[in-house]
Amino acid sequence: VVLRPAYTMVGAGGGLVYTPDELEEVCQRGIQASLVGQVLVEESLLGWEELELEVVRDAKGQMITVCFIENIDPLGVHTGDSFCSAPMLTISHSVQKRLQETAYQIVNDIRVIGGTNVQFAHDPVSDRIIVIEINPRTSRSSALASKATGFPIAWISALLACGLTLDELPCGKHGTLDKYV
Repeated sequence: VVLRPAYTMVGAGGGLVYTPDELEEVCQRGIQASLVGQVLVEESLLGWEELELEVVRDAKGQMITVCFIENIDPLGVHTGDSFCSAPMLTISHSVQKRLQETAYQIVNDIRVIGGTNVQFAHDPVSDRIIVIEINPRTSRSSALASKATGFPIAWISALLACGLTLDELPCGKHGTLDKYV
């Protein structure tokens, strides 16, 4: 498990725990380090695959997945320090479909207009998928996805914010984005 003391600087007093003895030691250290005497206990996801989707949604609720990104390094290596692949190369289509369905549900529920980066952890052993982060904005991952696909996420997001919809935007050889929705 991972222990995270509440209200400390840069996670002081926390850490990964592998045994019951370590749990007691790190928990006591974390409680001492915490300004409010609290420690959060979380499941460790070290070694899981880190996967991302770049999704764009308009005011009509129409969505497209611009890019599927697979981080080459497992969780535990910061995304900014990890090589990645776009499109995903080793992730099955069934897992990609589940990721897309989950990302669409999230983006629709929070009613984002424009681009959103949704990051997932996937355990290849149990096939569990967990949402680990949502960035409802243009991000560094959006810039990477735009470069990898040629799809101008920031520009499209700006047009959507101005009230246009995906089926009204000119794009590529098909004329408008409605071919992708």
